[in-house]
Amino acid sequence: MQFKLAFVSAALATLAVATPAPRNEPASSCTTGPIQCCDSTQSANSASAAAILGLLGIVLQDLNVLVGLTCSPITVIGASGSSCSAQAVCCDDNSHGGLISIGCVPVSL
Repeated sequence: MQFKLAFVSAALATLAVATPAPRNEPASSCTTGPIQCCDSTQSANSASAAAILGLLGIVLQDLNVLVGLTCSPITVIGASGSSCSAQAVCCDDNSHGGLISIGCVPVSL
């Protein structure tokens, strides 16, 4: 029993170290469309993201992808009024009316 606990603890510690944390990219590196300002970002397998994806009938191959919830575009970086008080992200798929954006990477404005 102690061996199982030690093995599970070591496996979880290894997974935690091996899982990369999202890092902020420069906003200029976004080539998929306008930078989005999202109220929150979550893994696609989180309860709230999975519920929205399910309601929209969206099936993802990778449930570890970062998604943005309740997003709006930030059109001109550097201009006054182009701020985001929540999470600024660059996403691969912004085609769901701002409700959810898929494949997001946090960016620095």
